Amino acid sequence: MTFAWYGHLKYKSAPLPLAIVASWGIALFEYSLMVPANRWGSTVYSAPQLKGMQEVITLIVFAGFSTWSLEQPLKWNHFAGFALIVVAAWLIFLE
Repeated sequence: MTFAWYGHLKYKSAPLPLAIVASWGIALFEYSLMVPANRWGSTVYSAPQLKGMQEVITLIVFAGFSTWSLEQPLKWNHFAGFALIVVAAWLIFLE
């Protein structure tokens, strides 16, 4: 979803309706992967655990995307905030 939501920021000169249609196309493809992954994952993990993993994976992908594609490096406070989210996801797995 990172590219669907933020990829158009690199192409601000493109018309907004085109950005919306392209983003929906990318999102549809990503959802077609995510729905089966959640269904299969739910046989092993709870819904909160699946969401926690998804958030951490999204943060890792977003950090790379922001830095390399959008050329917007992350600062210490971004890493601190991301670290807190990682801790929150870890807490979800405690039994």
